[in-house]
Amino acid sequence: MAKKKNAPVEVQALPAGYVPTLKKVYREEIVPALMKQFSYTTVMQVPKLVKITINQGVGDATQDKKLVEEAAEELAIIVGQKAVITSSRKDISNFKLRKGMPIGAKVTLRNVKMYEFLERLIRVSLPRIRDFNGIAEKMDGQGNYTLGLKEQIIFPEIDMDKNPKIHGLEVTFVTTAKTDEEAYALLKAFGLPFKKHNN
Repeated sequence: MAKKKNAPVEVQALPAGYVPTLKKVYREEIVPALMKQFSYTTVMQVPKLVKITINQGVGDATQDKKLVEEAAEELAIIVGQKAVITSSRKDISNFKLRKGMPIGAKVTLRNVKMYEFLERLIRVSLPRIRDFNGIAEKMDGQGNYTLGLKEQIIFPEIDMDKNPKIHGLEVTFVTTAKTDEEAYALLKAFGLPFKKHNN
């Protein structure tokens, strides 16, 4: 019996003039709050979220190329946008890796899809993590933040009945913030649930 392939990702047409909820929140609430907090003199100084990049590494890809294709399909289902298969940049003999070998999947979200993914991540997916008590607050020193997730199955778009292979994800938030403090304030204002300070 022929194996049924996953259906292609459906891209739904958005109504004219549609503005994502978090984009409205950014304009109406976050911008004024950050202007006050950091004493900006113009709206142009307020940091923005530019894009969200999601990387999914597939550890067993060296044994089975099909696993990378399945991971790319899963990522596309989660974000509603086609994912790109990533390849190894160099030979690593310890891991049986050759340069150019497929090792994972990646997708970059901007504008509407970025805001919609962020809202689903904050409101739906992160609360599904067992014993969840917030995310680490370590920025990268350049105003960006990477969130590591151990399992892609926290996203409700993944069908557990299909027994998906567990993969980790890295979600990187790229902002225009000049400092980590500003990036932290921006992402916290969007609703990212950072762990409480101990001090």
